Amino acid sequence: MNAMVDLHSGGAKARMQAVLEAQRAAHLREGAPDAAKRKDRLNRCISILQTHSEELVEAMNADFGNRSKEMSRLTDIAGAIGPLKHARDNLDKWMRPEKRKVEAPLNLFGAKAEVQFQPKGVIGIISPWNFPVQLTFGPLAGVLAAGNRAMIKPSEFTPETSTVMARIFDLVFDEEEIAVIEGGSDVGAAFAGLAFDHLVFTGGTSIAYHVMRAAADNLVPLTLELGGKSPVIVSRSADIKKTAARVMTGKTMNAGQICLAPDYTFLPRESRDGFVQAANEAVAKMFPTIKDNPDYTAIVNQRHYDRIKGLVEDARAKGAQVIEINPNNEDFSQQEHRRIPPTLILDPTDDMKVMQEEIFGPVMPIKTYSDVSEAVNYVNANPRPLGLYMFSEDEAETQTVLERTTSGGVTVNDVIFHVSVEDLPFGGVGPAGMGAYHGKDGFLEFSHKKAVYKQMKADLLAMMRPPYSDTFRKQVAARMKA
Repeated sequence: MNAMVDLHSGGAKARMQAVLEAQRAAHLREGAPDAAKRKDRLNRCISILQTHSEELVEAMNADFGNRSKEMSRLTDIAGAIGPLKHARDNLDKWMRPEKRKVEAPLNLFGAKAEVQFQPKGVIGIISPWNFPVQLTFGPLAGVLAAGNRAMIKPSEFTPETSTVMARIFDLVFDEEEIAVIEGGSDVGAAFAGLAFDHLVFTGGTSIAYHVMRAAADNLVPLTLELGGKSPVIVSRSADIKKTAARVMTGKTMNAGQICLAPDYTFLPRESRDGFVQAANEAVAKMFPTIKDNPDYTAIVNQRHYDRIKGLVEDARAKGAQVIEINPNNEDFSQQEHRRIPPTLILDPTDDMKVMQEEIFGPVMPIKTYSDVSEAVNYVNANPRPLGLYMFSEDEAETQTVLERTTSGGVTVNDVIFHVSVEDLPFGGVGPAGMGAYHGKDGFLEFSHKKAVYKQMKADLLAMMRPPYSDTFRKQVAARMKA
């Protein structure tokens, strides 16, 4: 086995090209794997996650400086095993050809049509740093279920985790099945330019432009899982205390370093102060201390920490009221790790950077409205988000908001949770991404849907050949009728 490919030199692209060619040759030589082989690959992924879970948790903790180990076990280990098991347990059903209707009169004489699901071949996966294990194995579940081979480029921002993943894949997979390519941004750029049969990229929209340009040179189809500013709209009918607790749970998970994190909240004007108080209470209950609390995740690196702090200071300088939720009044000016306490920014304006950039941190701008249509119009005036969150007990109002807005997905009366349902497609729209995976949608995303038509045995189509007869002309005239 030789699944680890550690590249830091000028020969990176040549080495990756050799791996790609070896995988493609194996795919052509061996053909589409049967269900048993696909399940075996899925089971091997499950096994290495189970066997090496604590090693992966420790690696993620080291990469972040501090990352909640309990959260890592839930989101990255269990969160990765779930999609693999779902794919394994539903694979037989997904693989069956799908019958399609043949129009009359051909269907009357035995013609048949179906869609067969064929592996695309070699799939590239560029995974991010924020959930480095789950966002590698999650798409891999669909890739393997569809019968493909994979090359994986994990993030250089979580090097300890990337190295562990490379090593544990190497224990149970041959390089011709799964290869892990380690390296920095130069290696990532070369990886994106390879002639894959499909490429999955999870990351920031700014990087996606470069990935898409590189893939275009080889007309490689893409699945882009990006992000954006996912809004929370709170109805007058919502329970403010419950809403604040759920919003702040999502905002503090992984210290807000989640593509689906709620990015700003729209409240009825009269509910703002109650929400702020409830948010303070919810954070104090979850994190009575923050500075040295192992359950509160650090910001992944200094550059990202400085960027988030800069968003807060820019908002403060432009007149926003900034409320730092710090239950134990701790001093964060001197700290071992890069922790930022949950921070509320009241009444932000559009000239503030915090309302222009995806925050990706524990900072929550709070806007207000007089009528919920103001919130809807604001969402629609900005780029379409990856997620939208509606808190309401009014079903008619909720449905109106869902119909009038477009987002990758929606969670009603909570945040983020739609991503946890494996039977729902997960994906963005517009600048939030393209394509979708999870469950059967992942199997379909990474399969070639081949149309197959089986002609009837009797040669009744002879009348369609020249010289054309009155019978032919009658058939054409019948088809032209409304």
